[in-house]
Amino acid sequence: MLFKKIGVIILSVVALSFVLTACGGSNKEADSLKRVQDAGELTVVGSGGYKPFNFMEDGKPVGFDVDTGKAIAERLGVELNYVTSDWDGLVEGLKAGRYDGILGSMAITEERQKQVDFTVPYYYSGAQLVVRADSGITEPEDMAGKSIAVATGTNFVQDAESLGATVETYQDDNATIMELINGRVDGVITDKLVAIDAMSAIEGGAELMLCGDIMRLEQMAIAINKDDSELLAEINKILQELHDEGVLTEISKKWLNGVDVTTK
Repeated sequence: MLFKKIGVIILSVVALSFVLTACGGSNKEADSLKRVQDAGELTVVGSGGYKPFNFMEDGKPVGFDVDTGKAIAERLGVELNYVTSDWDGLVEGLKAGRYDGILGSMAITEERQKQVDFTVPYYYSGAQLVVRADSGITEPEDMAGKSIAVATGTNFVQDAESLGATVETYQDDNATIMELINGRVDGVITDKLVAIDAMSAIEGGAELMLCGDIMRLEQMAIAINKDDSELLAEINKILQELHDEGVLTEISKKWLNGVDVTTK
């Protein structure tokens, strides 16, 4: 009789475990969109030093990326919580669950795709070499043996190395451009649109020039945790709507002096 009762208890425990599993308590993928909606906010991150895409103004993050995040959050029915952090720690922060996404002009690369998933692109741009106008440098190939400043953790590191240059890394592009203006490096590689904005907005920027054509085209997308496939699918749906309805085009023109970078 005792063995019979023990058997019934064991069967009950097993049955309960199946019920709990079926309820999806451990299914991260099914919970990701609900997590954001229940929190009432979408938390995304950028470096905060990448004007005009994401930068600080009067103590608040603004720019192309921030407005894109606001448009997505509105359609999710939540508020946008745009935070900033060091660029080279963004992926690890996302994987640790500190953010719902990286919305900071991050280019899609094979290496990054091993760690995170990406949405469809929301804009396109390219890597650009910038030099001082009085440097005598006229082509990217002239940079062999010279120094190029880039933001830490960006793809621009590989671009500089491919030219045979010495790479100097800085926290963001505010710092790289200032180093070039002050003559402490021979060149900077950054996004072409960032370079154009810096040259027109920063004191001393008129002393700089674009050197050659863009080195390669990049697709910018939002990085999402690999566990969050449902959130990824919903944001992809929203981004496609924002493309189709011309909302992203308007955001681009607002921040980029009338230029639309949302199509190739």
